[in-house]
Amino acid sequence: MPVTAVRGQETPLGPITAAAYRRFLDSGGAALGAAFLQCPSWAEVKKGWQGRLVGWGPEPEAGRLSGVALVLLRQLPGTRKFFAYLPEGPVADWADPGLDGWLTPLLRYLRAAGAFAVRIGPSPAYRRWSAGRVKSATGPGRRLADVLASEVDPLGTAVAERLRARGWRRCGGEEDGDAQPRHVFRIPLTGRTPDDLWAGLNQEWRRNVRRAQRSGVEVVVGSASDLPEFYRLLSITEERDGFRLGRPLAYYERQYAALNAEEPGRMKLYLARHDGETLAAHTMIRVGRRVWYQTGASADHRREVRPSNLLQWRMLRDAQALGAEVYDMRGVPSTLDPGDRPYGLLRWKLGTGGEVVETLGEWERPLDGPANHALYRAFQTYLARR
Repeated sequence: MPVTAVRGQETPLGPITAAAYRRFLDSGGAALGAAFLQCPSWAEVKKGWQGRLVGWGPEPEAGRLSGVALVLLRQLPGTRKFFAYLPEGPVADWADPGLDGWLTPLLRYLRAAGAFAVRIGPSPAYRRWSAGRVKSATGPGRRLADVLASEVDPLGTAVAERLRARGWRRCGGEEDGDAQPRHVFRIPLTGRTPDDLWAGLNQEWRRNVRRAQRSGVEVVVGSASDLPEFYRLLSITEERDGFRLGRPLAYYERQYAALNAEEPGRMKLYLARHDGETLAAHTMIRVGRRVWYQTGASADHRREVRPSNLLQWRMLRDAQALGAEVYDMRGVPSTLDPGDRPYGLLRWKLGTGGEVVETLGEWERPLDGPANHALYRAFQTYLARR
């Protein structure tokens, strides 16, 4: 079981094995908000980064842990220094007001590892908007920041204040300037039946799911051999919707292999087929009681049979059957202007009846030392010019 840290004291931190890390997640550490980006296997996905697994606890080397983190290190060209990145991490007790007890050992460890700066992604939420409130607030020039939140999370507010007081800076200001999506769409599942989920869909979604079923769309779980077809559809989707992930097929093959080697079924590929042709493909990832819809792709033709709606309905029900507490549909734009191209994605997800959640986003700070501060300033200038 996770070990409770003593408040007001520093909690020892040290390297741990992947097995100890996974045991911590399986024994209740996932309740601290562990995301798939903090799984040990994610280090195998991110080529060009060095992955290190660390843990906090009275005896981290013996597996007695109160928190863990996957640290990704990227070397700054021409130097022996590294940028340290903890995507959506660390996995720790953010409700502990004594953040210094475990953040200070982390910063000390990173500095010794040669890092000049660090970026983290705290797990607490900041604000939430119900689907109904968001839909009623749409209009020309409107943005989420213009709408009164349905709920402000006191923990997220407290954590943000504590980080600012310690010299951390929120990346991207108040907009979407993070590597990971700051605004995400989540559907709560706890205590809900399949009938409740169906009732949560708006009329358009229910109509589209029924249309797909009547048209003979079939949803199946694919395998690694179907990834090239998924990638072909993803390229079509990127061209149609005007975005570019910039990832090769090998990235998704590596991701699928690494996550499923760590735990069978951790990543699944869902396919929607009609008359023998694959029209849509979506990926789903599970860690503990959290499930994510990660990436979706679809063809340009036969869109009238609504394959993506039926795909999502199947994935949503499967997530519930797995005992998930939340189905996370990942990023949404902050624009509420129907005239903005990205708004279409938000509108589609709003139809599921979930909620928009603003996470705390990502936070950065340089490590102690004038050389590290100078490197960090140069790094910020480089990013601003990209």
